[in-house]
Amino acid sequence: MFLVTGATGELGRRIVRESRLKNLPVRAFVRLISDYAELSHRGAEVFIGDLKRERDIEKAMKGIQFVISAHGGDSEALDYRANIDLIDAAQSEGVQHFVFISVLGVDRGYEDAPTFKAKREVEKYLQASGLNYTILRPSGFASNLLPLAEQFRRTGVYLLVGDPRSRTSIVSPDDLARIAIASVDLEAARNQSLAIGGSEILERQDVPKILGRIFNREPVMINPPLFAFDAVRNLIGVVSSDGKESLGTLRALLANEFYLTPAETARIESIYGFKLETLEAFLRRYLSI
Repeated sequence: MFLVTGATGELGRRIVRESRLKNLPVRAFVRLISDYAELSHRGAEVFIGDLKRERDIEKAMKGIQFVISAHGGDSEALDYRANIDLIDAAQSEGVQHFVFISVLGVDRGYEDAPTFKAKREVEKYLQASGLNYTILRPSGFASNLLPLAEQFRRTGVYLLVGDPRSRTSIVSPDDLARIAIASVDLEAARNQSLAIGGSEILERQDVPKILGRIFNREPVMINPPLFAFDAVRNLIGVVSSDGKESLGTLRALLANEFYLTPAETARIESIYGFKLETLEAFLRRYLSI
C-alpha cells in the first residue's frame, strides 16, 4: 500500500492516477475541503486529515509499505514539520521505502528561499533516518505553464521576468509521477538523490517561441528586469515582512538557472527506462494540439 500526500495537487493527483492504472493499492491523504472525487472514483482509499496534526499522520500511516511525499505549502508547517512527522511515523510503522519530492537546487544554500531551506533540512533528516529512500529534485513543472499557454492563446503575449537566456529543464509531472512510483522497486534509485527534468535544456526565452509554434502566431514577450520584481517585493515588505519573506522562493526561481546536464538526463532515462518528455510535447498533449 502506498501513502501519497498532496494527493489532490498537480503531482499527487498524477501519482494516484498512475498507481491505479497499474492496479497498485494507494491511500490518498487529502483535506476535507479539497476535491478528491476523482481519486475515490479511480479506486484510491481516501484518508481525510490534516498534515499539521501528528495524530492524523500516524493514523494514515497504518499498514503502509511505501510513502510518496508530494505535498507543499507553508514552508515551516508543511514543507518542513509535516515531512519530519511523516518520516518519524514511517520509521515507527516499518515502511519499506520513502520517496520525497524535493526541488532542484535545494543544495545551493538559498538562504532567502524558505521552501528550499525547508526541503533541504527534510532531505538531511530523511538521509539520517535509516529508512530506504529516494529523493527526487525536480525542476519547474510543465503544468505550471498551462495557464500562461491559455493566456498566450488568447493574446499572443508572454510575461517573462528576469534574464530570458537563463537555462531550464522543465519536467513533465506525468514523467515525475511515473518516476516516483517506480523508485520504490529500483535498486539504482535506492538511497539516491536524483535531479529530474525534461529531456532538453531550454533558455527561458524559448518558451514563448514554443508557444508561437504551437499556436502559429508571433509571440510578444514582455520582459521586466529582476530589479522590478525586487522593487515590488520591497514595497510589500514595508506592509508585511512575512509577505516579503514568502516571495524569497519565487525570487530564487527567477534569478537562477535550474537545468539538468545531458549526463544527468541520460542517467535518469537509464534508471527508469523511458525517454523524458519535451516541453513542447507536453503542451501539445494537454492543449489538444
